[in-house]
Amino acid sequence: MEHRIVWNEQYNIGVDIIDRQHKKLFGILNKLLNFGQLAEKSQWICQEAIKYFKDHTLEHFQDEETYMVSIDYPGFEMHKRIHSNFRDITLPALERELKRNDYSENSVHHFLGVCTGWLIGHTLTEDLAIVSGETIRQWDNLLPEEEQAIMGQTIISQLNQMFQLDSRLIDNCYRGEQFGDGIYLRLIYITEDEKSWEFLLVFEEPLIISTLGSVIRSKSKAINSMLMNAAKYTAIQFVERIKRHFPSLEPAEMKGQLLTYEQFQKAFARDCPQFSLLFDTGKGYFAFCMTTSDTLPSEESEALIITENAMDQVKKYLNRNEEAFRQNS
Repeated sequence: MEHRIVWNEQYNIGVDIIDRQHKKLFGILNKLLNFGQLAEKSQWICQEAIKYFKDHTLEHFQDEETYMVSIDYPGFEMHKRIHSNFRDITLPALERELKRNDYSENSVHHFLGVCTGWLIGHTLTEDLAIVSGETIRQWDNLLPEEEQAIMGQTIISQLNQMFQLDSRLIDNCYRGEQFGDGIYLRLIYITEDEKSWEFLLVFEEPLIISTLGSVIRSKSKAINSMLMNAAKYTAIQFVERIKRHFPSLEPAEMKGQLLTYEQFQKAFARDCPQFSLLFDTGKGYFAFCMTTSDTLPSEESEALIITENAMDQVKKYLNRNEEAFRQNS
């Protein structure tokens, strides 16, 4: 792996014990980025480095939370919730993926992509807010844990129904980090009272190739235009199923567009999500983000273009899986 995380002064928040721990965590991740160069010893070194990263992260969270209490930081509860999510959900899920896949290159990439993105994002937002005394607005609309759990189970059920996948929730405070090459889709529903509901869906490339790619007999190991169209259609079908849980969305007008990762980041950062969930499907990662707003989106969304000859096969595939799901329920 050729990437490296470069520490710079913008990561310093001005609290010595926290800054020293951040530098240590960045250093551990850099060792993991280079683990593949050590041939037969690489898996053992990876296991040890991950254990060290985990232990140091938990110690860091405890010290940081103690510091926040000592200064009576107003954003403590939300900050602690984010720590708890990473400690209790994200890290255990990533560890299970590593073990299940024998520390394969893809599983290590997932681990590093999620942890690196999380650490950088958390340091530059929630941690910097500690010393400024501000609270982060990004998570203002995040729904309670109980509702997150219900939506998580709903999505896992739909992924099983549509793709026959055994999925696991990795993160319920997904902050938009890039965990691999993927397709980024934005679907906007405008209700009769002119409220907008925005869904951001991310399909990692291996997920699309292993499911829809096999259906339309694509010989490509990468995403081509036909698979792009199949992913667009599938994203619409997926959200249409989720819509059943929100009656006000039934008559809504839909617009959608394909995004680059940079456009996805911009769209993600603009609004405060109610749900921001990341899943390991066993075939690749899938992210689901949802926001609602009383104002209409400022930018025009291009219409989704569907390739009908590919869609016929995808429709049959989804219908067949839905029937199989009903029979086994």
